[in-house]
Amino acid sequence: MSFRVVRSSKFRHVYGQALKREQCYDNIRVSKSSWDSTFCAVNPKFLAIIVESAGGGAFIVLPHNKVGRIPADHPLVGGHKGPVLDIAWCPHNDNVIASGSEDCVVKVWQIPDGGLSRTLTEPVVDLVYHQRRVGLVLWHPTAQNVLLTAGSDNQIAIWNVGTGEVLISLDCHPDLIYSACWNWTGSKLLTTCRDKKIRIIDPRKGEVESEAIAHEGSKASRAIFLKHGLVFTTGFSRMSERQYSLRTPDALNEPIVTVEIDTSNGVMFPLYDPDTNLIYLCGKGDSVIRYFEVTPEPPFVHYINTFQTPDPQRGIGMMPKRGCDVATCEIAKFYRLNNSGLCQVISMTVPRKSELFQEDLYPDTLSDEASLTADEWLAGEDAEPCTMSLKGGYVAGRSTTLTVTKRNALATPRDREREPERSPTPAARDAPPAAATPPPAFTAMVEKQLSDLVEEIRKLKSVIVKQENRIRALEATVKTGLAPPAPSPPAPSPPSPPNNHDDAMAPDEV
Repeated sequence: MSFRVVRSSKFRHVYGQALKREQCYDNIRVSKSSWDSTFCAVNPKFLAIIVESAGGGAFIVLPHNKVGRIPADHPLVGGHKGPVLDIAWCPHNDNVIASGSEDCVVKVWQIPDGGLSRTLTEPVVDLVYHQRRVGLVLWHPTAQNVLLTAGSDNQIAIWNVGTGEVLISLDCHPDLIYSACWNWTGSKLLTTCRDKKIRIIDPRKGEVESEAIAHEGSKASRAIFLKHGLVFTTGFSRMSERQYSLRTPDALNEPIVTVEIDTSNGVMFPLYDPDTNLIYLCGKGDSVIRYFEVTPEPPFVHYINTFQTPDPQRGIGMMPKRGCDVATCEIAKFYRLNNSGLCQVISMTVPRKSELFQEDLYPDTLSDEASLTADEWLAGEDAEPCTMSLKGGYVAGRSTTLTVTKRNALATPRDREREPERSPTPAARDAPPAAATPPPAFTAMVEKQLSDLVEEIRKLKSVIVKQENRIRALEATVKTGLAPPAPSPPAPSPPSPPNNHDDAMAPDEV
């Protein structure tokens, strides 16, 4: 007599439910770009969707309470000269979003609370580095104001948005970069490339630590870091069958498990929830969302269920755990774009009878506080992400303005070391203030630079006055039509007495 043992998991009965149409967003002209992007980004305050726009690229930003049919003349974020390819909300500031475009420029925008009342065309900062279109933007998980961008020039740039400068540039990919992902602490970078390889990179050293062929197929692949360090990839086999794999960073070329799913040709985007270790696979053009649980026991990636919809999806965005409703045991929320212009909201729920806060479903999750500053991360520091409890729900705070301070390009390294931090972390804000009086040597150097500057300005003003006088004289001459006055001749000498021809003899000849 045999018994079939069912695997024990609290997520075996997770089910998805689509909200009613009046609770979704309709009449959205989703971008028709063929670029492999999700076209959607969401956070607890706003929903952003890349849309079709004449004369350039744009995306729409909607507060979550603005549901229903969106007017055709709704304000856009439209400052790009080419189609927008990718957008990403800053994890440490819910009002800041970055966008990459075919015009080779990355722009960072500040969205006011309540949404847009008019079309926004002025970004906070323009990040110009790439020579070809920028198809990937990705924020750092722990360091404040650190943004990664990748373009079709096969280059990766890591920016300090607070100063608008490139911190690191990586040139270790021979072909187009498909995707990038930071690990849990932001110390390593995982990328996929058109050459079919996945790479684990130390971004601060610029070194490729390991690389391997991910999937044999030539179509686009994706890879993400899981919370405990494993690598999960999606791609295509040599026979164009879609598959996923799980690997360890120490043996990238030997996957723990590889599973074939189907023969569709849409790129699969893995969306990961680190709190529950659930992975949601959403394929472009699919009408389903598959979800899996990653566990330490074989087969390691356990299939749970599939959410079925009647319409194929054009793009998809996943809400951070901070924006989920803990009262209904909601563990994930998706914003699914259809070709018909509907943005469908899908809620993933774990059925529970109790109405109390379920601590096993909601461990401390990622908060909106940064653990490090950009300079600390660049100096080699690593830190765990800041977390928060969802007991009692999450209340979005007031907007904080992103300030960009351009650094003095002529300053010496010693001067830059003395520059104050521009974006303090919570620990730095709680620290006692430092002494306000600068060192004497620094004060003397500044005073000398100021005196030299004042002397240069005085000389420049004297030159300008002389030139103005000369210009006035020339203008007066041109108006009167006279030639410029010649220099006055020397004063004549007194006339000598007239001498007759007969008397014209020298005195000594008399």
